[in-house]
Amino acid sequence: MTTPEHIPEHVKVCIIGSGPAGYTAAIYAARANLEPTLFEGGGAAIEPFTLPGGQLMITTEVENYPGFPNGVQGPGLMDLFKAQAQRFGTRVRTADVTAVDLSVRPFRVTASDGTIVAESLIISTGASAKWIGLPSEKKFQNYGVSACATCDGALFKGRDLVVVGGGDTAMEEATFLTRFATKVILVHRRDEFRASRIMVDRARLNPKIELMTNTVVEEILGDLPKPGVTGVRLRDTRHHSTREIKAGGVFVAIGHEPNSQLFRGVLDMDPNGYLLTKPGSTATKIPGVFACGDVADHKYRQAVTAAGTGCMAAIDAERFLAHHH
Repeated sequence: MTTPEHIPEHVKVCIIGSGPAGYTAAIYAARANLEPTLFEGGGAAIEPFTLPGGQLMITTEVENYPGFPNGVQGPGLMDLFKAQAQRFGTRVRTADVTAVDLSVRPFRVTASDGTIVAESLIISTGASAKWIGLPSEKKFQNYGVSACATCDGALFKGRDLVVVGGGDTAMEEATFLTRFATKVILVHRRDEFRASRIMVDRARLNPKIELMTNTVVEEILGDLPKPGVTGVRLRDTRHHSTREIKAGGVFVAIGHEPNSQLFRGVLDMDPNGYLLTKPGSTATKIPGVFACGDVADHKYRQAVTAAGTGCMAAIDAERFLAHHH
């Protein structure tokens, strides 16, 4: 439905983002007859909202989502979420939100396919894995470079693997990968680990893990499409000497970044950019604007917790609209 540019379409609930949080919010809002419009991304090459379905789209096997005893493919699970949201009347737009004006209600949401105004806004833009930033890292994504050991580890049986990072996530990923790898080399740029003591000790005691400090990955080596990653060039951060080691895969575990750029200077965030909500609620500091999922959760970051906060956001929005008509 196209409306003239000067009269934007008016909706009760606008949802930005299409992971488990966004679609769960849509299911609840639609069932409350709020006729939500959801922007799923994918409308243009605008970072970071280019991946409809969120992080689960790059996750092969999801084995910890309740109700799927035999596991489910990440993209398949998101197709089910989407179908359920649409069944109850959610309108899904394959477009990227490029700007928001939250200074007055109704809020103005500008997307790559036009503008709408919304009585309430649910932000579920998620988070993205941080990457080292090497051209070779981008080149070998899906050919031996991954940001999720639990997603992809089983594909790397019998290989030597490199994990990059120094926090709890890096230690967890390295420990997890020892189930499949012959050896795991954990590379960290500093001499001290950020990870908790217990995690570092667990890694140190594992005979398959080698911890390498004051070291960075300078380049990922290999050939496309096969064999993919064959090794890495490492550089010592103290005396800048380099050496190459063999590796059949590289796992980047240097954290996640919330996709909150659109709301900088408008909504309250923690120092890392995660949106802040009122305790026991998904409400932000602007009445009628709610945040759920990984864009507001740096602690749990699971599909099931994102879905839970999506449900909360829809109920919060419904109650808000009931009081503000």
